[in-house]
Amino acid sequence: MKFANKYQRRYFMPPYPCLDWAKKEYIDKPPVWCSVDLRDGNQALIIPMSLEEKLEFWEYLVKVGFKEIEIGFPAASDTEYEFCRALIERDMIPDDVAVQVLTQSREHIIKKTFEALEGCKNAIVHLYNSTSVAQREQVFKKSKEEIIEIATTGAKLLNEYKAKTPGNFRFEYSPESFTGTEPEFAAEICNAVIDIWKPTPDNKVIINLPVTVAESMSHVYAQQIEYMCKELHDRENIIVSLHPHNDRGCGVADTEMGLLAGADRVEGTLFGNGERTGNVDIITLALNMYTHGVEPNLDFTNLPELVEVYERLTRMTVNARSPYSGQLVYAAFSGSHQDAIAKGMHFREENDPDHWNVPYIPIDPHDVGREYEGDVIRINSQSGKGGIGYLMEQNYGIVMPPKMREHFGYTVKGVSDKAHKELKPAEVYEIFTKTYVDVKKTFEVTEAHYTQGEHFTAEVTVKIHGETRKLRGIGNGRLDAVSNAIKDALGLDYTISTYSEHAIEQSSKSKAAAFVGITNPNGTVSWGAGIDTDIIVASVKALVSAINNSK
Repeated sequence: MKFANKYQRRYFMPPYPCLDWAKKEYIDKPPVWCSVDLRDGNQALIIPMSLEEKLEFWEYLVKVGFKEIEIGFPAASDTEYEFCRALIERDMIPDDVAVQVLTQSREHIIKKTFEALEGCKNAIVHLYNSTSVAQREQVFKKSKEEIIEIATTGAKLLNEYKAKTPGNFRFEYSPESFTGTEPEFAAEICNAVIDIWKPTPDNKVIINLPVTVAESMSHVYAQQIEYMCKELHDRENIIVSLHPHNDRGCGVADTEMGLLAGADRVEGTLFGNGERTGNVDIITLALNMYTHGVEPNLDFTNLPELVEVYERLTRMTVNARSPYSGQLVYAAFSGSHQDAIAKGMHFREENDPDHWNVPYIPIDPHDVGREYEGDVIRINSQSGKGGIGYLMEQNYGIVMPPKMREHFGYTVKGVSDKAHKELKPAEVYEIFTKTYVDVKKTFEVTEAHYTQGEHFTAEVTVKIHGETRKLRGIGNGRLDAVSNAIKDALGLDYTISTYSEHAIEQSSKSKAAAFVGITNPNGTVSWGAGIDTDIIVASVKALVSAINNSK
């Protein structure tokens, strides 16, 4: 990067330190949310949405809970004008929702904007003009006084057209390129507009301070916002709004710090769609608040559906690692992560089910419409015994003994490594059954009967290489008796070193699982599992599989 000396700071610090925001720990209440997906988001699409696509998107934004939605620039094109009229004429705007429309400070544009809003019950008319040094000097070639005149002329025209147009109209002003504007001048031009609109408690004015282009670190933006909150006229009747873009990858941080600094409102988009690197992602902002116990007042309980609607209508894709909504954000492949998550889930169930504190997962996937199965524990060659065991327990009710679970973990990892792919839960279960359940290499027990006296006696029918034989054994229990019968008849030398059993609660039928580990003369352990409605039958099946696995 040998040309760094060609760049210089393009932002301006306030004339005095503004650091009250730094004393706050977190955002304790949600802002007013305004979606700009249908304006800023739509104009950034390679293929802008059609009228019917916009209408469907509008309905979904209303469903999510947005009460303010910017729909476009109705004076800019027939398509945006028709969209505005369609919402009004089809009666698609709920009484508690306001449409927001953008306009420049030019009378014919303002006139057509109000024509587009005819019959609208609630609307926000958003006036803007550029104020930065770069825009003033390079684009408009105008003085500060001339730039202020553009804004005040537009503000007066909005007052005039509001007076002769039925409806509840509120006003918003944006000094576009705010982050490249001297804070003192930004305050001066905003106050000039405020003085014309004369806000009241019942008719507040929105002053929107956009990160049109990100120029600084987030703490600088916070100081700029705090300065504006201190310098704006009639602050108690002003709604300070943020509209951050993500050029520096700091859109969320800029917004959060701006809210700490006193802002009341946020304009953004779902998944951060917008010009260049995008707008701030409202989903991330809202769910960040949610993780701190603050209700965001937006419904993101079905993110998979929201992703589907968004991708279909915008033809954009949601990154697999996008916070909260990405396909892989709840997935753990690492063995140590999986083990910690599995233990955390058990700890939560046993100790504090009302509070979420599971390692590596900041939010309960169920709260946003995701599932633990297939979303949280994902199996590949990096997985460990803890995660694989948790998957088997959650999906199939199989709880293996710890040492068997370790053996199974290595087996599954080996299959994934060789196939060079992720394994689905059904594939993991199939490996389990092939490895431990349906093992009939050498022999099988086809029938067993028991009598109980001082000890248990087992009359066992087996098939050895297809040949049927009758065996008899005595032991301390039924499984021990069967084991002794097999060892005596086949001349085997092993000990049952591990045995466990449990009911399979996930099954719709009453079934039990049994697990047997036998230690061979060379010290190795062979494992087997059995599943049956009869626990004794399941135990014998597990023993037979373990013996077959030992040869």
